Amino acid sequence: MNILVDSHTHSVASGHAFSTVDDLARGARDRGLEAFVLTDHGPGMPGTTHPYHFGNLRVLPPSIMGVRFFGGIEANVMNPAGDIDLEPYILARLDFVMAGFHEICFEDHGREENTEALVAALRGPWVDAISHPGNPAFPIDLERVVAAAKENGKALEINDSSFRIRKGSHQNCLEIARLCVAMSCSMVCGSDAHYWEDVGRFDEVKALLDAVKAPEELVLNSSLERFQAYVEKRKAARQAAYAALPLRS
Repeated sequence: MNILVDSHTHSVASGHAFSTVDDLARGARDRGLEAFVLTDHGPGMPGTTHPYHFGNLRVLPPSIMGVRFFGGIEANVMNPAGDIDLEPYILARLDFVMAGFHEICFEDHGREENTEALVAALRGPWVDAISHPGNPAFPIDLERVVAAAKENGKALEINDSSFRIRKGSHQNCLEIARLCVAMSCSMVCGSDAHYWEDVGRFDEVKALLDAVKAPEELVLNSSLERFQAYVEKRKAARQAAYAALPLRS
């Protein structure tokens, strides 16, 4: 499995990461990647950035240090209704919108409500993928979440840093990947880099994908063209959803 796009990276704007956007681009280039996505934490997380940061990503060029650049977010799922922490008018501008659970923004509500929160986020128009759904700190019904992602044309992330940072994630991630293969559900692979040298770090992810015999067509970032097509499709859907919202007085 060749992964050519890192769909999950953080810059200093996230507040607890330590590299600039140019640093991340250099890391992607040095790893031989063709693209990376900047997915700084949403503004609901204390210590991170203002919503204007995401609105202004459009000033960044489409290529940095010879590597394709996508502007995105790792939004926070804030409640069991699946609401996330950025306004639709900004979400509609972004290339890629992930959302996930983080302890400081979402308290574990138990397996049923955690599952409902992710299913609601997947059903809504704003979220393209769920970040680190295998996190054991938030138990979920894995089969229901994979089915919801498949039904709504969304993706689930296999997160390489989870194997080091979120102890106990391996079995959940393995089962998610197995279910994605069984249900033909799309996956994305992210390093979750908070430092530039970790961009494109996919050793654990690749081993897991090999273990479940994941076909390349289900791994969106195994091809820049496949990932680009998904980004364009989902961005158009978010823009259409925003255009359909009632005008504010």
